Amino acid sequence: MTGSARVPADPGGAPPPDLERSIARLLTIGTYLSVGFLVVGVVLMLRSGIAPRSGGPAFDPGRLIQDVLALRPAGFIWLGLVAVVATPAARVLASLVGYVRRGERLMAVVAASILAVIALSVTLATVLES
Repeated sequence: MTGSARVPADPGGAPPPDLERSIARLLTIGTYLSVGFLVVGVVLMLRSGIAPRSGGPAFDPGRLIQDVLALRPAGFIWLGLVAVVATPAARVLASLVGYVRRGERLMAVVAASILAVIALSVTLATVLES
């Protein structure tokens, strides 16, 4: 068997190595982005003389891009936190796409169900916050 041969999918088992590599890459990039945004936010915060425990503005998705473009610390902190929360959801979405492409219906249904729970949780948190 050569290194270019595809490993057949094992229904109910571990995902194929290429899917695992893609997911690992996605998680690595998401983690680095999250940490990078948070570090930039903390540095800007300290440069501005804002104490880390002084609190800050509430999360407002409509202001996020404006805050980042204006180099406001809160924009980078919130963007880092959004990336931290979005990374696992992106992992589930990538798994769903991989399972659908491979025809693994049961695993696709499981991934879609997990994604639905994540979406429901974010929706409920948003509604309860208002």
